[in-house]
Parts: sequence; structure tokens; C-alpha cells
Amino acid sequence: MVCLFIHFNPFFKWTTSLWFFLFAAITFSNSVFASGTIMIDLTRPSEHQQWQVTNDNVMGGISQGQLTFDGQSSRFWGELSLANNGGFSSISRPLESLSADVDQVELVFIGDGRLYQLRLATWKNGNRITYKHDFSTIEGQRQKHVFELSDFQAVFRGRLIDGAPVLTARDIKQVGVLIADKQPGPFALNLIQLKFKTSQETE
Repeated sequence: MVCLFIHFNPFFKWTTSLWFFLFAAITFSNSVFASGTIMIDLTRPSEHQQWQVTNDNVMGGISQGQLTFDGQSSRFWGELSLANNGGFSSISRPLESLSADVDQVELVFIGDGRLYQLRLATWKNGNRITYKHDFSTIEGQRQKHVFELSDFQAVFRGRLIDGAPVLTARDIKQVGVLIADKQPGPFALNLIQLKFKTSQETE
């Protein structure tokens, strides 16, 4: 009798669906707000597993970099080497579709005094284009930087691309961070939060 009650009870079916929705929302790697913006919480222990590491060894270099969880944030760290014409390390992860209204990216981080790049990749009409925006860090200091999409520059292998399409949120499929400041040695950047938002949002 209990099984029959559960099967035909509309309230049970409604609450079951609700709990499933809440569970999916909590475990989903991106937090999607009503405005269509996306927030990536890099303090989540499992978030770093969504990112892929690409070092200059794909071109013969010997730089080392990785993204790990240090108990409080996702830590992008390693050692840059200029040997064999190398000198970069990067991390990236795919994105869900962004609202057309998104025109800013907000990054919260603790740096090491070195220069990094925030990178956005688009995929449109079979073509991939990467856009970059440099940002500086202050060693040991928590910082929040807001980037305007209109300020990103299209690049290919470190060189600017003339005549590239205007960067729009709808076309963005990937976000990444890269270090290539031509300074060999260890680096460490603690990533706390990454948010795609509109300039009309209130804090």
C-alpha cells in the first residue's frame, strides 16, 4: 500500500522533482543567475577538476604548471622556463552559454606580483579566436579586477590579430588564465571567483 501511495501521490512527485532540481543546482559547476550571468566558484574543492592545463611542452618547452585545490581556493602554480623557446603555462575550462547582456568579467584572486592574462576563446562559423587581457598582481594581496569585454584583444601565438570580430558574450565558449611574462622562475596565483556579469548589476 505504501508503494501505491507514493506512486500516485502528486505531492510526493512534486517534492521529489524539487529536491532533484536543488541537488543539480548545488552540484552544477557554474552558478547561473536569473540575469543570465555565470559565476564560477573556485573555492569549491572539485572546481579545479573542470580545468585543463596546457604548458609550453606542446611546443618543446619545459615550463611546468598545474591547478590544484589548496583547501581554500584553486591554485595555479608552477615554474616558468624560457628554455627551448618556451615560456608559458596556462589553464582553461569550457563555459555554458552566456547571456547577450554580459559585458564584463570579474575576477577575484591573490597573486604573487607577476603579470598574467585572462583569456576568452570564441568559436563561431568553424573558427576559433582567442582574446586576452593582461592583469597585474600584488604579492599576497587579495584583489578584485573587473574586465570589460570591449577591452580584450584578439591574439594568435602571442601576436595581436588585426581585424578580428568584436568580442561578444554569446560567442565565448572557453575561459582561461595564462602566464607568459618572460620571467623564468616559480609562479603562484590563487583563484577565488570568476564571474561573467553585466555592467548594470549592483554589487
